[in-house]
Amino acid sequence: MTATHTPIESNILYFGTPVVLISTTNEDDTPNLAPMSSAFWLGWRGMLGLGARSQTARNLLRTRECVLNLPSDQLAAAVDRLALTTGRDPVPERKHERGYRYVHDKFERAGLTPVESETVRPPRVAECPVAMEAVVEAVHPVADEDEAQRGGIMAFEVRVCRLWVHDEIRLAGTDDHIDPDAWRPLIMSFQKLYGLGPQVHPSTLARIPERFYRGPDLDRVRRVASS
Repeated sequence: MTATHTPIESNILYFGTPVVLISTTNEDDTPNLAPMSSAFWLGWRGMLGLGARSQTARNLLRTRECVLNLPSDQLAAAVDRLALTTGRDPVPERKHERGYRYVHDKFERAGLTPVESETVRPPRVAECPVAMEAVVEAVHPVADEDEAQRGGIMAFEVRVCRLWVHDEIRLAGTDDHIDPDAWRPLIMSFQKLYGLGPQVHPSTLARIPERFYRGPDLDRVRRVASS
C-alpha cells in the first residue's frame, strides 16, 4: 500500500545537512567560531544562510573572509559545547530569549585548536578533517519581500581559496578525491546531531571521474598558488 502525505506546519525544515564550524575574525582581531548547518556547495563556491545580527554575519560583512571547518561525527561533543553561545555582546534579544550567552573565546569553550590559515586571517580548526579557507564574493538578502523578516537573514556566497583535509579521509593513491567511506560528517537533522550511515546503494554518478567536475574557481586557485 502506498503511504499517504499529511500536511503539517513544522517550524524548522532542517532535514539533514552537514554541520559547519565557521571561523571568522572579530573587531579586536580575536577569532570567532560558530556552528551552523544552513550551507550547501556548488563547485568551489558555498552558500551560507545566517542571521544578519549574528557575530559571524557581522564579521563576514566587515572582513569578507572565513574558514568553513567540517567536523566529523567524533566531534559532536565539541560542537555541542558551542550551542547557546554567541560572540555578540550584548546578546541579541531573540537569542537572549532562547537562552544564549556571550562567550568570547569559542575555541577554548569547544576545546578545539586554532591553526593558522594560508590565504585568510581566520584560523582553521585542527581537529576538523576538512577545512576550507574562503572569501565572500556576494551577499544576498533572504525574505526581503516580507516586511516582518526584511534585513534579518542573509545568504553569503563564498569562494573557496584553499581546501585542507586530514590524510585519513583522502582516497588512497589520489590527490584530488575524498574517500566517502572514510569521511564521516556530523549531520544536523531537526536540531539533533547524527552520524552518517553506510552506503545504501551503488551510485551511478560515482562512476564519473572527479576531474570532470573541475571548474574555473579551482583553476583560479591553481593560478594564484603558482604565481
